[in-house]
Amino acid sequence: MEPYELAKLCCKALSEKKAEDIVILNVSDQTVVCSYFVIASGRSTTQVRALGDAVEEKLKKDFELAPLRSEGFREGRWGVLDYGDVVVHVFNEEFRLFYYLERLWDSGRNLERYED
Repeated sequence: MEPYELAKLCCKALSEKKAEDIVILNVSDQTVVCSYFVIASGRSTTQVRALGDAVEEKLKKDFELAPLRSEGFREGRWGVLDYGDVVVHVFNEEFRLFYYLERLWDSGRNLERYED
């Protein structure tokens, strides 16, 4: 599966669980760690955890893909799922504003807002 296609699938899973402000950042020119960041927000700690679970479950069930690593979802403020070429970040609103990954990685042409 192509990295961009995987990023879109992650976005779709997040959108189905009502994530807010979903973006895809193409970071392939800026780092060798991955090709895309998917960033989304949840309104509560429960929703942040549910969003992480939704991405994991959809990719596992439909494509037999498991994250290489998962961190931070237990507390529900921020979590990350690492799928190699795609890294999914889910934040509550406060942590998203604090870390503001879009500002750090946006070059002005590499940010795409996800719309169903």
